[in-house]
Amino acid sequence: MMINRPIVKLVNATIQQRGFPVLKNVNLEVQKGEMVYLIGKTGSGKTSLLKTLYGEIPLMDGEAFVVDFQLHHLKRKQIPELRKQLGIIFQDFRLLLDRSVYDNLDFVLRATGWDDKIKRKKRIEEVLEKTGTLPLIYKPAHALSGGEQQKVAIARALLNNPKLILADEPTGNLDPDTRMEIMDLFMEINRWNNTILMATHDYSAILKYPGITYMCQDGKLFEVEPETK
Repeated sequence: MMINRPIVKLVNATIQQRGFPVLKNVNLEVQKGEMVYLIGKTGSGKTSLLKTLYGEIPLMDGEAFVVDFQLHHLKRKQIPELRKQLGIIFQDFRLLLDRSVYDNLDFVLRATGWDDKIKRKKRIEEVLEKTGTLPLIYKPAHALSGGEQQKVAIARALLNNPKLILADEPTGNLDPDTRMEIMDLFMEINRWNNTILMATHDYSAILKYPGITYMCQDGKLFEVEPETK
């Protein structure tokens, strides 16, 4: 009988920020297909928690399991393998601005072991189609609007069929209308049974696009009802 393990499980974890604990005794489970938000003030530990999950910051104490990797025993050489299982989306998009959309995505596929050029092109077209950005495929990244850049960044995160999508303030640099477009896209991606863990300041979006919500506050992480924040 197969046991459905959580995609993320933290047990009495301590999350650090610049070598000091920012969140203590963190207990968290994220199941497959869930939409989970992290909210809290700047400096409360949201980004540090996400960085811990993708191996950027070592776990300070406790146990953490992410897509079957044990972060408390994670070796540096395992980090690339961990990140292959993840789709990571940043507030500042992090596209290569001197390259086309196609070349940005092709760069990721080549770096993660896709040797067949035809298969790479097909996969790039698939994720751009899903995110509504296929017409932009050969445009230079610097010529895109902020919303278009973020949609391409989301497409990039989907390339390797990640088991978990981590999004750090993905609407933070966007105008209100574009934020709603991006949130609509995240909801669609979630309906495809993708698991999403998103740090956000955009409380209005949480009310419109409900999910499981956790607050980072006073060194603790706890679940809240969005209406009660």
